[in-house]
Amino acid sequence: MALPSCPKCQSEYTYEDGDLLICPECAHEWKEGEDTTEEQVIIKDANGNVLADGDSVTMIKDLKIKGSSSVVKVGTKVKSVRLLPDATDGHNLDCKVDGIGAIKLKSEYVKKA
Repeated sequence: MALPSCPKCQSEYTYEDGDLLICPECAHEWKEGEDTTEEQVIIKDANGNVLADGDSVTMIKDLKIKGSSSVVKVGTKVKSVRLLPDATDGHNLDCKVDGIGAIKLKSEYVKKA
């Protein structure tokens, strides 16, 4: 009997442990036949509003840009942000700011416009 591949990383090296299937590469555990869709990561702004791809946000704090003398000022409106739910460094918004260019922001420094 062939075991299914890991739904998270697509590894073919899964094994059974009791009634669980386990992936040794990413440590994902699941039961055979269970709905294995990934849980959606919910990204919220500083006020607790849920953000979605394409939303416009406003800065609530002056932010210095690393490696530059530029500053994103309070009240700057950023249009059509893209969510990055798998961001490990906390910068979970990808956007383009007028006059600065493409940057990544933390959602805790913006509010939904």
